[in-house]
Amino acid sequence: MRNLTSRLHRKGSAVLAALALFAVTACVDPTLSTATSGQPPLPKAEENVYVATMDAGIQIPALPVEKIPETYRRQVVDYASEQAPGTIIIDPSKRLLYYVLNQRKAIRYGIAVGKAGFEWSGEAVVAEKKPWPTWTPPKEMIERKPELAKWEKGQPGGPTNPLGARAIYLLSNGVDYGYRIHGTPEWNSIGRNASSGCIRMINQDVIDLYSRVSGGEKVIVLTASGEMPKGLYIPKPPVVKKKPATPSPAVVEAALPPLPAPPALDPELTAAPVAPATVTPAASTTDTTTAPAADAAPACTVPLVNGACPAGKAAP
Repeated sequence: MRNLTSRLHRKGSAVLAALALFAVTACVDPTLSTATSGQPPLPKAEENVYVATMDAGIQIPALPVEKIPETYRRQVVDYASEQAPGTIIIDPSKRLLYYVLNQRKAIRYGIAVGKAGFEWSGEAVVAEKKPWPTWTPPKEMIERKPELAKWEKGQPGGPTNPLGARAIYLLSNGVDYGYRIHGTPEWNSIGRNASSGCIRMINQDVIDLYSRVSGGEKVIVLTASGEMPKGLYIPKPPVVKKKPATPSPAVVEAALPPLPAPPALDPELTAAPVAPATVTPAASTTDTTTAPAADAAPACTVPLVNGACPAGKAAP
């Protein structure tokens, strides 16, 4: 009898312990499951995650969080999905990126997506990731913006590098189409259609996402209307209109039509001029008879004295 009581007591304790464990686990946020174990802590509500930080010796400035719409701030949200934890889902229509935690929760980040003519959709996988990557503009971009030719061999990573603090490289069907998920120093472009097809993130956010992916994760880019893609859509690069070269003066002269012959001049304008008539002056009524000249004074043989020739010194 004593043994039976002891066994019942042990079973009762086990049941109570199980119920207590169930009560505890029922209160645990499902986002804190084993799917996120070993990863950085999840962002907390009302937490400012955009503070200044030093990364690899490079200063990342703090951002004015009040100027970042709440929708685009990093946060855990309700998000129903059948995708496996770790999947990245990008919604260009809302400029949002979701990192799936489980079937009900995801971390949401604000992003910037491709401008008109640069939107793409489909599936990809995380192939590689790099901190402070080198950026090499493609030749098509250099054709659109010739001032980027100085970086044709690559711009080193740094605070002004367009790829920002991190880059996550994507492959679709084993092909690299040049699309990246990357940071940007232009944090105020988040929430806009501003890129050439890549997915831009705030530097603090891309560092967080970078720390959660290890490679091979599925990336789904929804269509422009926010629907699941039915295939891979890659837009054709826009045609760059080249300015015509300025022709040389000789070429311009040869291309111009000959000038027309000048019109005939008015005969009256081409006639010989008439010589003006000679006018004979009228005879003058004034007496022009020349008066006889006065007798010249005799020469003085000595120097004058007070302007007069001394007496007896005049020449005979």
